[in-house]
Amino acid sequence: MVTVPGVVSADQTSNSDQHSRRVPRLVIAAPASGNGKTTVATGLMAALRASGLDVSGHKVGPDYIDPSYHALATGRPGRNLDPYLQAEERVVPLFLHGAAGADIAVVEGVMGLFDGALGSEGFASTAHVARLIDAPVVLVVDASAAGRSAAAMVHGFASYDPDVTLAGVILNKVGSERHETELRSAIEGLGIPVLGALHRTEGIHAPSRHLGLVPVGEREREATTMLDRLRAWVTEGVDLDAVRRVAAAAPPLLGVPWEPGAALGVAGTAGGPVVAAAGGRAFTFRYAENIELLTAAGVAVVDVDPAVDERLPDGCAGLYFGGGFPEMHADDLSANESLRAEVAGAAARGLPVVAECAGLTYLCRELDGLPMAGVLDATAAMTPKRTLGYRTARAVGDSVLASAGDTVTGHEFHRTVVTPAQGRQAAWRFHGRHEGTVEGFVTGPTGVHASYLHIHWAGHPALASRFAASATAAVRAQRASTA
Repeated sequence: MVTVPGVVSADQTSNSDQHSRRVPRLVIAAPASGNGKTTVATGLMAALRASGLDVSGHKVGPDYIDPSYHALATGRPGRNLDPYLQAEERVVPLFLHGAAGADIAVVEGVMGLFDGALGSEGFASTAHVARLIDAPVVLVVDASAAGRSAAAMVHGFASYDPDVTLAGVILNKVGSERHETELRSAIEGLGIPVLGALHRTEGIHAPSRHLGLVPVGEREREATTMLDRLRAWVTEGVDLDAVRRVAAAAPPLLGVPWEPGAALGVAGTAGGPVVAAAGGRAFTFRYAENIELLTAAGVAVVDVDPAVDERLPDGCAGLYFGGGFPEMHADDLSANESLRAEVAGAAARGLPVVAECAGLTYLCRELDGLPMAGVLDATAAMTPKRTLGYRTARAVGDSVLASAGDTVTGHEFHRTVVTPAQGRQAAWRFHGRHEGTVEGFVTGPTGVHASYLHIHWAGHPALASRFAASATAAVRAQRASTA
């Protein structure tokens, strides 16, 4: 088993507690980015759902945006599978958790099939996850500039790793019937079935910008219209019965579904502290399991849209501001002076605040020159440079999220910069490739924790426990002050 340097892996469930579970599943991969994985995977999820199946959608890697399209297509929460963020031994349990009750699971890959964290020999790649969940792989091939040569590429991917089962190919951007016939004869001559051929069609794409696709939460009506086109496109061009046969051929999977209460070692009770979680068009980056862990810890999570809502929820005992695109909605966020004042007042009263990336910029004095919450003595601004990559980090000191010395894995994904980059007490000190870099803001063991680092709490459930405990302590303090 490969482990992330500097991070202690979680305890594994004993073999005696594990059961063999049959979950029809497949992984949608590609030779490289740009071949159409997201459009094909999302369209396939929608087409399978329209055929009467309950479909579970999953995404390899840390990405938040693609799962938002999966959720729209399946009607279920989008789920991530990431050995770096979650630890290898949690991938199968998290997959089984997300796929519970589904008739079929479709897993969209990341980048090229064998591309993982740099310098790691493919750790956290699509192939790595496919091996962990023992799933057949369907390769999406952009055939717009290739004929029979596409078969040579498919042959290379099929033979590169004998532990990865390449079970079929879906051709994308096929030019004509004659082109399709040429491609099919060459690839099927290898003994690899062509499960579908999708012809070039105008309007089959999702809009993108500086960090990838535009999230569904910012364009739900347009995204729904696009999804209808994707569903029809895939239904026409892909043999859905053949896809179902590939998924059904996946062997039984040994494991126990992940459960948030079991991960925390607690059984949550109703009537716990209220935590306001940022949502709306500006805050769309949030892992479903983070909220499930807070709920299991007894927290009542209430969504708040900082661009629209004027007040925090009654009895608010903590704030969780995740990621998103506040730079695209800075005017609305700044104009909502009432909510900005509420957030600043909550932080001033010592309520626990956890903010990551977009949440960090919202807590600054200003973003691109527009006033924000002013909780942090810092400014945020857009830059031409994109910051993207996995990080291993150690907590600099005690906070509402972590104890000093705790080590986590996370990722950065932004094109903003905060000045200064850290407060008097930083949140994290990075290790490995970014050795020694300190980043983020901590205002004390019971105050604000704000950082660019995105963390999947299923990989580090103690973070959810500590934040929930901080919110519970805030409730007690509030009651004591009014007694």
